[in-house]
Formats: sequence, structure tokens, C-alpha cells
Amino acid sequence: MEEAWRGSKPQVGEYMTQDVATVAPEATVEEVAVRIAESDNHSGYPVCDRRRVEGFVSARDLLLADDGEPIWKVMSTNLIVAHPEMKVTDAARVILRSGIQKLPVVDDAGNLVGIISNADVIRSQIERATPEKVGKLIRTLQNIHGVNFERTRRTVPLDDLVPTQGRVYADELEGRRYELEHGLAEPLVVIDNAGATLLADGHHRVLAADRLDIDEMDAYIIETGEPLDLGMARTAQKENLSSIDDIEVVDYARHPLVETTKRLQSESE
Repeated sequence: MEEAWRGSKPQVGEYMTQDVATVAPEATVEEVAVRIAESDNHSGYPVCDRRRVEGFVSARDLLLADDGEPIWKVMSTNLIVAHPEMKVTDAARVILRSGIQKLPVVDDAGNLVGIISNADVIRSQIERATPEKVGKLIRTLQNIHGVNFERTRRTVPLDDLVPTQGRVYADELEGRRYELEHGLAEPLVVIDNAGATLLADGHHRVLAADRLDIDEMDAYIIETGEPLDLGMARTAQKENLSSIDDIEVVDYARHPLVETTKRLQSESE
């Protein structure tokens, strides 16, 4: 069961972005320079004649070119590309060794079908780690309650989540916010206890998402099928936690690691 859940090694086609911005070979240097200057996400574009990739143009290629020159004259044709069936780990090696942040993904005919970035590679590794965390939690619950659990994956509204942790730390909250803004956050882990959705893992991510006005998030769902007396539910009830608004954000100075460090320093003086 566990091996089936983990699946085979992730491929580029599973994590690439399919909606790719491109430029035509006949576009002028000025036109592309304006697009790059006005974009928050692009420092270059694949150059495509219809769907076929002819080259890649970056901001550096435009620096010494005349505004009216066509892109096909200044683009790089010495392309490094990926294939949808290529392993993500192999794409990661190419990205790391070449220093290229994004690889065009082409099919067998050389047609552009997507693009994969270093952020996509990181996300693929995060998402492979999370099922192992979910599997460990399920095994623990099964040992305690003696029943089987189903697991699925779907988006969950943040307003429906019942937290099982009463506080988060401000410094970690900023880290999770950065991950969300860059598409690198792990999915949440949620226990659906016959309709009551308990947040088992991801409290910092949820609070960061709420601050970014995100209404729902991707989550691995552990479904009980019937109501169970879960320790997490008792914790939520004991701490009067019914929604994410009840989670306290604690200043960095009060983080246990910081307090311990301060105590050890004072003892050594």
C-alpha cells in the first residue's frame, strides 16, 4: 500500500508549467525588452515558430542589440531542453550544472509543451516528502484506534479547519509566507473526522496563507469514515480552538529555542 502511494519517481511532465509565455522569431528587440521590463516573472522567453522551439532570448541577449532587430538574430540557439518523461531529479542536475533557472520542455517533435523551473524542482521534492509524513501519521492512528483510514488529496477551505495547535511563531510564519509566495509550500495534512476537519500539520502555512488572503489550500486528507475520539480533537477542545482565528502568533523572542539559548547563556556567565 505504501509503495503504491509513493508511486514512481516524479517526471518533468507532472511539475512543469504548461501555460508558457513565448515570443515569435520576428518580434523586435524593443518589443521583447518592453515585455521583460514590464514582467515580474520573466527575464527571458522561449522563441517559438508556432509551437516549435527555435531558441531562447534573455535580457542579456538584448543589451547590445539594435531596437529594430528581429529576435531570431540575437536569440541563443544552443538550447538545453527537457522532455516531459525526463525524471525531475535529472532536470534538477541540468539546472544546477548549467546555471539556467528554467528549462523549456519539448516533446519528441521539438514542440514546446511546458517549462520547468528550479522552484518546480524544489516543489516536487517537498511533495514527495509529505506522503511519508502522512503514512507515518496513518500508521500511528491505526495502531491507536484499530481501524483503517482512507487518504485523498484535495483543496480545503481555510474557514473549515479546526486547529490542533494553539500558537505559531512569528519568525517561522514569515518563512512560510515566503514559500507560499514562491509556490514552494508543502500541502497541509488534515484529518477529516466524519466531517470535522482537523488541521494536523501546517499551522504556520495556514496563518501565512490567511495573511495573504488565500481562501483555500492543497491538502492531504486522512478520512476516518466514522467519528473517532481523537487526541487532536480533545486538544482543540481543551484549548478552545475552533477556527484559525484562535491561533496565537508568538513573538520570536518567546520561541522555546531562543528562551533556552538565553537561559544557557545566563547560566554560563
